[in-house]
Amino acid sequence: MLLSKPLKFSLKWVGLTLYFSVLIIIMTYPLVLKMGHSMIGEIGDNIYFVWMIGWMKKALFELHVNPFDVWFLNYPEGWNMAYTEITPIMLALAVPFAFLGGPTFAYNAAMLLSFVLAGLFMYLWVERLTGRQDAALIAGTIYAFVPYHFAHFLIGHLNLVGIQWFPLYFMGLYELLEQNRIQPQRKNWKPAILAGIALGLIGWTSQYYLYMTLFISLIFAVVYIIRVNWKMIKTKIFWLNWSVMGLAALPLVSVAILPYVTLAGQGGLPDRGIGITEMYSASPSDFFLPSTLHFIWGQWVGATFNRDMWVEGTLYVGMAALALAVVAWIKRKETGHAHLMPVLLASVLTATILAMGIDLHWNGEVVRLTTPSFLLPVIGKENFPIVLPGFFLFKYFPFFAKLRALMRFGAFNLVMLSVMAGFGSAWLLTKIRPARRMAVTVLILVLVGIDFFPRPFTQFAEVAPRAVDLWLAEQPGDGAVAQMPFIKAEDQDQTYFTLTYNKPYIGGFFNAFPPHQYQEIKPVLASFPDERSVSLLKELGAEYILVDKASYEDISAVKTQCETLGLTFKAEIGDQMVFILR
Repeated sequence: MLLSKPLKFSLKWVGLTLYFSVLIIIMTYPLVLKMGHSMIGEIGDNIYFVWMIGWMKKALFELHVNPFDVWFLNYPEGWNMAYTEITPIMLALAVPFAFLGGPTFAYNAAMLLSFVLAGLFMYLWVERLTGRQDAALIAGTIYAFVPYHFAHFLIGHLNLVGIQWFPLYFMGLYELLEQNRIQPQRKNWKPAILAGIALGLIGWTSQYYLYMTLFISLIFAVVYIIRVNWKMIKTKIFWLNWSVMGLAALPLVSVAILPYVTLAGQGGLPDRGIGITEMYSASPSDFFLPSTLHFIWGQWVGATFNRDMWVEGTLYVGMAALALAVVAWIKRKETGHAHLMPVLLASVLTATILAMGIDLHWNGEVVRLTTPSFLLPVIGKENFPIVLPGFFLFKYFPFFAKLRALMRFGAFNLVMLSVMAGFGSAWLLTKIRPARRMAVTVLILVLVGIDFFPRPFTQFAEVAPRAVDLWLAEQPGDGAVAQMPFIKAEDQDQTYFTLTYNKPYIGGFFNAFPPHQYQEIKPVLASFPDERSVSLLKELGAEYILVDKASYEDISAVKTQCETLGLTFKAEIGDQMVFILR
């Protein structure tokens, strides 16, 4: 009996979901066996997101409070989560898994899910463009497993692995524009609504991505309008489409940016220093160097080239993907979407230039030109950098100077080149005899896999509370906790430990935009133990002072000094000395 169309449709998407799921499990093995208690790599930003998942679940379903107002961190001033990226949609994907296996399991599940969704949504767009499932599968595989995705996965950036919404957004945007070309009088709001909702989801994933998406969207739309028919901007339906898209995006985007706009209005989000932004500017080599995680040539790349910024600088789309994209450009007139190719290419070039930051770098170093003698009186320096458009945006464009890692513009290369690779695959496969198409498709997928496959992950970090955290959890009252030396106060794992002992903490993960109180107390508490620091701890309401034994050369002298200053030695638990301050 023939299967019905809805059933065939369902089985196809179930099969695709299994395909991408199996691939990511293989590529990250043996993570699947450790998901409930460990993470790939070292403790870093990852454990902060584990804390965030655990805190979200607790705040929403146990305490029924606003999770963004974290009163117990940076105690007693409190802390607004808008000081760092909140990524509510990735947390929403994760929290249901927290009920099944805890926050660490949920973190790992959300990370892996980002690969599956990225593959599925790119597949959807390329299939709609080409009408070919094989080409769509190739494009989806390229996009899901690009080294950029793996780099941020390994380092623990739950927000930045959320690249799955870009294909949905640009699919809606393109179809919105296409409607004005093909059926200018037809009122079909679906593409506009899709683009608007997807833009909101991007905003709920990363403020970096939202801001950067608006830049690329402007180029995407302007080049399309110029190439196809600029007169469409004179039609009523054109502006109605954009209005519907804006209305669909407005609720989600408004909620996404409100905490940051409020904080910026209070002076809480200062501009970045130009030196920091320069450090996070991509080199042209970053777009062509394979990942340092690669199982064959990764170590050679790391040893041969400057990969100090390897996480942000992993912008490689792959040789197979790039070759297919070149084929698509050469054969663009035969793809049926010749007008889309310049739009994709213009978006790639824009993203590349913006990712290279404020001045030209090569292999991690600023490229400097020798100043001609006749210009020395004007420039006043013997050499000067090659300034890029990002410099002027940094200086004059609103909010641009608040971005640290301009390299992240390179993520949009991966979107556009994956689509172009889909077009190239579609053209190539039409030239192959039907009996051989499956074999050629498999061959391309194997080449992509070889190009992207990371070396086996052998380093895992176990996520667990310390013995002292379990002890603190048993102590009565809500006395605040302080960790010494105070330089450890902003370590991500210190924030995670609060999930166990449930007491206020005079610290937090503040490396992005340190709050006012933290900036004021940090230099004083850095001199602990002395009279000023102990006096300040009293003012802050600290009761439990944890002293990390390994951080002091003479821990016995520190203990004596603490007791002299009025701290009561309570216990030595694991690697921590515990003092009570009444």
